[in-house]
Amino acid sequence: MKKSWSILLTMVLFVGLLAGCGSDNPSGSDASASDKGDSKDKKRIALVLPEKIGVNPFFALMDEGLKKAATEFGVEVKTIESTDPASIEQNLRTAVAEKYDLIITATFQMEDALKKVAPENPDVPFAIIDTVVDLPNVRSVVFREHEAAYLLGAAAGLSTKTGKIGNVVANDIPIMHKYITGFEEGAKSVRPDVEIFVNYVGSFTDPAKAKEFALLQNSKGADFVAGLSAVGDLGVFEAAKEKGFYTSGQDTDNTGVDPEHVVLAQLKSTDTVVYETVKDFTEGNYSFDVRDYGLKEGGVGLTYVTHESKSPLNDFIGQETVDKVKAIADDIIAGKIKVTNALEQ
Repeated sequence: MKKSWSILLTMVLFVGLLAGCGSDNPSGSDASASDKGDSKDKKRIALVLPEKIGVNPFFALMDEGLKKAATEFGVEVKTIESTDPASIEQNLRTAVAEKYDLIITATFQMEDALKKVAPENPDVPFAIIDTVVDLPNVRSVVFREHEAAYLLGAAAGLSTKTGKIGNVVANDIPIMHKYITGFEEGAKSVRPDVEIFVNYVGSFTDPAKAKEFALLQNSKGADFVAGLSAVGDLGVFEAAKEKGFYTSGQDTDNTGVDPEHVVLAQLKSTDTVVYETVKDFTEGNYSFDVRDYGLKEGGVGLTYVTHESKSPLNDFIGQETVDKVKAIADDIIAGKIKVTNALEQ
């Protein structure tokens, strides 16, 4: 009898030991994160956005860049979307409380919250994309959008048949003047007498209002209207299709939406800069400074000119115009053409 109890006790202890050894392994969704090693050793990176991604290509590209970096560098990532302005600061604080090793955010909408949260957490590294926050634990990443806008304006100036072109712009804020000024300089460099219309939507997410302004500009004779209104560009595209004029989108190559009318796209590689930010951090090359991406660095560009497109080149633009604008791009990169940065005026 004693021998039986001894055997039973030994078995119980053995099973308990196995259970104890297994308790250190993650379970559920965390288990897959440990495939390349213990998840406790992985860097954890959060992307905190000022709004929901929705159909905004700017934020969608950032999320794509983060996921690509997660796969290539073996880091755990999370994208936190803010549902309204009031949730922005709280989402930053949540990322800090959850002890993410690096917190990335973006746009002027996040500036005030970051200026509060970053100084309170001096040991936490942050990055902000598309604006500058001058703090010792923040890396700022900006773009030379005016260089790509110059190319877009030159292409529009060379292509217009009426001599009238337009911009439908999200908001009358400093960063948008980088686009407007660059566009105007580019257009007038190839056609000094070109007439340019500009209207402000007052929002980054109002396609209906953007459409109204696109139709208005077309009624004044514009045969090319550039969409510079983020989600509002969808309304500009609708107007172009209805009235038969030409337009362009921004951030990502959206010519595939309607190749007959959406004939160009001004590109802004937010996916690339997020990817490179994560790369620097994981490889121990992270520094708190300002990184500047333009044509030379591949941070901005124009379809058919600096980047290939899956959509066929529209005859309204034509290869001759593309070749001329490519030469202009080369001169900007070489420093022969200096494009005005409206933020430095």
